[in-house]
Amino acid sequence: MSGALDSWEAARDFALTLPGTELSKHYGKPAVKVAANGRAFLGTGREGDTSFVLHIDIATAEMLMATGPETFWQTPHYEGYAAVLVRYDTPDPERVRDTIRLAHEQAAAMKPVVKRKR
Repeated sequence: MSGALDSWEAARDFALTLPGTELSKHYGKPAVKVAANGRAFLGTGREGDTSFVLHIDIATAEMLMATGPETFWQTPHYEGYAAVLVRYDTPDPERVRDTIRLAHEQAAAMKPVVKRKR
């Protein structure tokens, strides 16, 4: 699959092609979740002008930042959390697609979200 993931819309549209996904909200912002368990794996994040956020395990996030810092990065807000920012202007959109697929697989394997009492 070719083509850039050069906007939130492009990343969202790709994520929605993965099995069992739905457009939803995460912390009040647009996100793509696994419908069966409510787990978000892709969102607009806090740096929406330049990047989207991918919810992925910490070890993978660290590896991605070490091997592809031109694409994968974090701000202090995300440090220590299972998330990595992905730049829209990546030179390797196929790697980003593969990483979105991995984040989707990880989210799909998790237990359902437990709703908090208010």
